[in-house]
Amino acid sequence: MILTGKEIQKRIGKDIIIAPYSEKQLNPNSYNLRLHEELLVYTELPLDMKKPNPAERLIIPETGLLLKPGVLYLGRTLESTETYNLVPMLEGRSSIGRLGMLVHVTAGFGDVGFKGFWTLEISVIQPLIIYPGVEVCQIFYHTVEGQITEYSSGKYQANQGIQPSMLYKDFEK
Repeated sequence: MILTGKEIQKRIGKDIIIAPYSEKQLNPNSYNLRLHEELLVYTELPLDMKKPNPAERLIIPETGLLLKPGVLYLGRTLESTETYNLVPMLEGRSSIGRLGMLVHVTAGFGDVGFKGFWTLEISVIQPLIIYPGVEVCQIFYHTVEGQITEYSSGKYQANQGIQPSMLYKDFEK
């Protein structure tokens, strides 16, 4: 089951923490999250799964930043979230998709107990000018059946910013 907007509102401060929170971003069954001004772009190709890959920081100015097709931009939500007893999921907004902007490649699925900012895997189909603070995606919540084991990964839990891939840590095991 997916929570309604009214149920999301009821659970704010309990099972759901969104900071900062604004009722204006609440939808009938989701909550809109905004794009932070910071992006990361990998600087050396090819990327290597077994190594940390260097990236440079970009800032989206108030006047906008042109994104180019064929480039993966890592962004993050302006809001940080915490979710307990529910599964959070992230999807791009349809208005964003209709401009040819993809907000996540594969990482739209969260885990029970995740806390932090959502890293966005942004790409565009055609050149697009983006702006900081735009509501680019929406978070929604599924109920859970069965015994809960909360997310506790050392890689991405309680992050403080954009998280590039840490897949290389899996090879260290």
